[in-house]
Amino acid sequence: MRQAKVLFKEKEAGILTQLDDGSFSFCYHEEWVSNEQNPAISLSFPKRKEAYRSDFLFPFFYNMLPEGANKQSICHSMKIDTSDDFGLLLITAQYDTIGAVRIIKK
Repeated sequence: MRQAKVLFKEKEAGILTQLDDGSFSFCYHEEWVSNEQNPAISLSFPKRKEAYRSDFLFPFFYNMLPEGANKQSICHSMKIDTSDDFGLLLITAQYDTIGAVRIIKK
């Protein structure tokens, strides 16, 4: 199991987990959900207490990944398998993101 903190404008909103079977879950922190001032991190993840589950990396997070030659270059230099989307997300989305969401290894 691998986990990452999901930050929204530098505040921790929830946890993204890759389970041992390769599936994924995203769960907001209870405090994030209960505070009406805090927005959802995405339209695809409305605030709720129950975890979101998927057999593959959620499209919202997948779309944060580099593509093409950039992906190949990063995977080669960081020694990450090109099929390891979660590993690539942990490396790239902690610094280089567009928007308010960042991913940091837990």
